[in-house]
Amino acid sequence: MVERQLRRRGIRDERVLAAMGDVAREQFVGEHLRGRAYADGALPIGDEQTISQPWVVAAICQGLRLEGDERVLEVGTGSGYSAAVLGRLAREVISIERIEGLAMEARERLSSLGIENVEVRVGDGTLGAAERAPFAAIAVHASAPAPPASLLEQLELGGRLVIPLREPGADMLTVLTRDAAGFDLETGDGIARRPIAPCRFVPLLGEQGFGVE
Repeated sequence: MVERQLRRRGIRDERVLAAMGDVAREQFVGEHLRGRAYADGALPIGDEQTISQPWVVAAICQGLRLEGDERVLEVGTGSGYSAAVLGRLAREVISIERIEGLAMEARERLSSLGIENVEVRVGDGTLGAAERAPFAAIAVHASAPAPPASLLEQLELGGRLVIPLREPGADMLTVLTRDAAGFDLETGDGIARRPIAPCRFVPLLGEQGFGVE
């Protein structure tokens, strides 16, 4: 997986490649899907949610540019796979999942694997975790109509938000860097944008996403 799917497709961060190699992806999917755990595609995990393909997880992590001592916020815990990878790349991870059942399963799975620096919460991830801010980096695993203002506000100066943004025809995985104390979402002032690649994600549901079902 690391050589064929990741390095050959532009993942160059050696820390990310090592973390992807260390985390056993088959531990985060159902037993009936373990034979496909390393396939280059998303897999269902229940509740109409998916575990993203390995390249997408690696691309998000590479876009965050983590060095090891950061506090990271993750929106969309899902199975806990990406949280486990982030836990190897950062000092502390706060992961928010809106579906309680998935959050409970992920929390138990991470604990059973001895991953102690990831905290899984149930809630509206579009609102972030203001009491633990600022964050050096934020990863979002669902497509949004626009960057949630709450998440940008919780980034430290120079912090990175990696998020898929809904565009005509496809989602665009995008890195947003907060490069000023103030920012304006309408004009883009105070926020640097860099596209990574087209992708496909489930919609980001929440107060600052596509609303709540």
